[in-house]
Order: sequence, then C-alpha cells, then structure tokens
Amino acid sequence: MTRSSGAVMHTKDALRDFTASPQVLLISAMAVVVGTTGAAAAWALLKLIAFFTNLAYFQRLSVAPVDLAGAHFPLWTIAIPVVGSLVVGVIARFGSEKIRGHGIPEAIEAILIGQSKIELKVALLKPLASAIAIGSGGPFGAEGPIIMTGGALGSLFAQLFHLSSAERKTLLVAGAAAGMTAVFGTPLAALLLAVELLLFEWKPRSFIPVAVAVVIAALWRPWLIGSGPLFPYTMTFVMPWWGLGICALVGVVAGLQSALMTVCLYAVEDLFQKLPIHWMWWPALGGIAVGIGGYFDPAVLGVGYANIHALISGTMSFSSALSLLFDKAAIWIVALSSGTSGGVLAPLLIMGGALGSIESHYLPFGDAGFWALLGMAAILGGTMRAPLTSTLFAFELTGASHLLLPLMVASVAAFGLTMLVMRRSILTERIARRGHHISREYSIDPFLQTRVEQIMAKPVHTLAASIPVNEVIAFFRTAEGNKRHKSYPVVDEDGRLTGMVSRKDVLHWMQGDIDETATLGEMATSDELVSAHTDDLAGQLADRMAMTDVGIVPVLDRETQKVVGVVALRDLIRVRAWRIREERERRRVLRLG
Repeated sequence: MTRSSGAVMHTKDALRDFTASPQVLLISAMAVVVGTTGAAAAWALLKLIAFFTNLAYFQRLSVAPVDLAGAHFPLWTIAIPVVGSLVVGVIARFGSEKIRGHGIPEAIEAILIGQSKIELKVALLKPLASAIAIGSGGPFGAEGPIIMTGGALGSLFAQLFHLSSAERKTLLVAGAAAGMTAVFGTPLAALLLAVELLLFEWKPRSFIPVAVAVVIAALWRPWLIGSGPLFPYTMTFVMPWWGLGICALVGVVAGLQSALMTVCLYAVEDLFQKLPIHWMWWPALGGIAVGIGGYFDPAVLGVGYANIHALISGTMSFSSALSLLFDKAAIWIVALSSGTSGGVLAPLLIMGGALGSIESHYLPFGDAGFWALLGMAAILGGTMRAPLTSTLFAFELTGASHLLLPLMVASVAAFGLTMLVMRRSILTERIARRGHHISREYSIDPFLQTRVEQIMAKPVHTLAASIPVNEVIAFFRTAEGNKRHKSYPVVDEDGRLTGMVSRKDVLHWMQGDIDETATLGEMATSDELVSAHTDDLAGQLADRMAMTDVGIVPVLDRETQKVVGVVALRDLIRVRAWRIREERERRRVLRLG
C-alpha cells in the first residue's frame, strides 16, 4: 500500500472491467458443438420445407428448392394450407403447445422463465410443424423455427452437463444464432440479434461463446447451404447529400406500417380467442385464408425468397408489389394469429420491401431495389425493435456495405417511431399476454458504480465488547437503543469488529437463563460474520447480503480494520433514488450573463 500526496490511502485494486472467469473457455468449447448442430438443424429444416412443398403442391418426393410464385394451381389446392394447418394444430395439441407461434417469443420465454430448459420433443416437433406449415403454403419465414430449434438443441446439450442457468442460456442462444447464421448467411446480424433480443445482457461470458457458435455455423454454411450473400445488390446511382432525410422519412413510414400490422395481428388474435372451439382448430381456419389468397396470388405462399430477390433486384412491377403488399399482409396476419408455427422475418422483409418498391415510384432518386431494401431494414428495425440487427442483416443479405449509413438511418427512424407509439413489439406483446413483462433497456447497474462508503450510515454507533450483558439489555430497552438500529457492531478497545448484536439476540437473552455478568464480547454473534470495506462496490455488498439473508452489515476501513459505518437495506435503496434523480431532475447548469 502507498500513500498519495493527498494523504489518501490506496489499496490494491481487484476490480475488473468484466466479471468473466476462465469458465468462458469451457462454454466456448461447448459452443463449437452447438454451432455445428445449429447449422445442421438449419440444413434439415430447409430440406424439410422443400420436401413438404414438393409433396403438397407437386405430388413428388424431392427436397429440391421450389418457388410457388408464378405457378397456376387448380381450385382444389385451396385445401392444402387447411390440411397442413390442421396437422400443425394436432401436433401442438397432442405433442407440445410450445411449437405454436413465431419461435422467437418462445425462445425468450424459455430464457427468462424456464431457466433456459427446453424439452426434447420441442426440438423435434418445432421444425417438423414449421416445415409442414410453410410447405403447405403458410406465408412464414424459416428464421423463427430455426431460432427455436437451434436454441432447443443448445439447451438440450447444456442440460447434459452441470451448468448454471446463465450458462444454459448462453448455449441456448448460441444454438439459435448459429441456426440463423446458417439459414441467411448473416453471422454479424445473428450475433447482434442474440444481444438485442435473447441474451438480455452484453457480457463476455455469453458474448464470446455465442460468437464462437456463429463462426462455426458460418464455416459450415458453404458446405451445407451455399456461400455468398443471399440477395446480392449493387447500387448504380449516387445519393445526394440530402438523401438521408428521405431515407429517414421512408423509415418513419415503415414504422407506421410496422405499428399497423402489429395492432392488426393481435386484434385478429383476440378474435380467435373468442371462438367457441378449441385452439387446435384455429390454424385450420387460418389455412382457409391462406388457401384462398394463394389461389388468386401464389406469390404470397411459402417463404417467398423469390419475392425478396425480385424486390431487391428491382424487377417487380408496381402492380405486383401492390398486390403482394396487401395480400401477403392479410394472409400472414390471419395465419399467424391462428396460432400455427412459422417465423416473421421473411414476411416482414417482403412486406417492407413491397412498400419500399411502391414508394420508389414517387421518390426523387434511387432505384426500386434501393428503396425496397431500405423498407426491409426499416420494418425489421421497427417491428422487432432491433435497429442494429436490422441494419447489419440487410447489409449481409446483399453484401452492400456502402449502404450501411442509409440502412441505419431508416432502421433507427422506424425504431424511434414504434418505440414512441407502441408499448411493446410484436415479439414482447405475445409474452406480455402470458403475464410476463420484459424490459429491453440495457444500462450499467448503478450498484456497480457506487462505493459502500457513499451509502453507509456514519458516524457509526457501536457497542463495546467489554460491556456486561445486563447493561446491553438495559440499553435496548431505552428509546435510543430500540429505535436507532436493529443490530449494532460490537468492537474491542481498538475499534475493531468482534461481532454483532441484534434486538433478536437481546430478546433471547431476556427470555433465557444467562450469566448477566458475562460481557457482550462473549455473547455477541461472531460466527460467519458478514462485513464490508469502504471501497467495496454496493452491488457486491448487496449480493452478499442477499445470499446470507443479513439486513445490516458493518463497514470497515481496509487499512485500520476499524468499524467506520454500517449499511442497512434501506441504505441500498439510496442507489436507486440517486439514479432516478439523475434521470428525472432537470436544471439549467450554465447561465450566460
């Protein structure tokens, strides 16, 4: 220890920027396996979707990718989505209800409520049900199912080992991010999606293993699915200096579109809730809307990657984009509200891209592909409340790094609007309807920015170890002794802590046979004594108090080991009070003249 020129005693600083331990290396090694299984699950899911699409619409056994846009189907094909949705309802009813829905809310719920434990049957039934739903024409994406499936595989793998709930969460999210990476070829966006939507933290203990899983999935992708951007785009114009303002305006419009679709989705879901039939039958009713919509416009059926490609390449006509926008939105809202299984990312890309393509006919610069891409990024940013993810997702899908700034502007504009006008996102609203509120704001814990000396009560009131017990009993009977503290530090003649005495101890002494000539030092509690130092963090002390169920803790000077204060539970509340004042109290600091 050294003394500074200001006569302040410094001790060895043991605090670190991050709290990760070498355990992160073990979890990262496990993430290699999880990343591999996530990539394999993505490959299997895409093959399953192709298989059921070929079987349902072309009556052939094949796993070759197939595009339904532009096809002409007979009238009887209206029944295909109905039958597929009915099968999904039966699987959900007699298999697992957790396969219903988008996939992402279910993963979030497992993380926050289920201790990151997902059952084996969910890992098996979710991709099967989703493949049947999408293969039979359901207007959904593969990302929600693969996030749930990859997450389930990561959770199951974690459950084979002695891991904490936080470590299981890391591997669950690693599997989810790996699956998304394999499907779309977007490792950076998948990693950010993990941070913005699934991990609910940004800590090395979880960030590093998820990054490892994403990298492993990206390495597997060329062998399993393919390499390169999914929808390449090259900008052929120069954007004027004022163009970012138009990009922001397009983002605002996409935010309004996002809010409207979210409201409509849950309004229709409320109508399904009022039906006098079991929810198992609801997907079949949604399948009727899909079947009719698909008969008149086959482009709205299935994942619709061909639509995304046409929008970004600028080859889709105004009338086709207009029809796609309203038809896709209508059947997607009805089908998803019915409780079937499918993702939201691809449909959002199509609907946002269709609106952007339509807007391109009225905007002063840029081609249809540019505005379609901006619409895609913006609607993702607004609907999922993940502007960083949506920006990088659009970039990685197209390989258009020169568009990062306009993509970010549009995404943040849409995010800002929906954040202000909507209480929750399309994902968290579903969880809230199940009775669980989620706060998605990340900030530094104020308890980890506050030292114990800032909140401790001082000057400290102590009792000498040499005092006879009968005097201590008399002291606690006085108004001063009874009201000041519930517990008092017991100190020796040098002011060093030897124990603690509480009202409960004194009451026990009064009711029992004790030697009243004994000293307080002989009777006071000293076993497993909890104490703190002035330079400890308030968060560390709060954790210690919570784990030991102690309501008041003596504070010691690290150099002299003398008692200089106490911290009670009410003192910890001050930290929250300070943070609230910092955020809410407004005052003018600088005055001119």
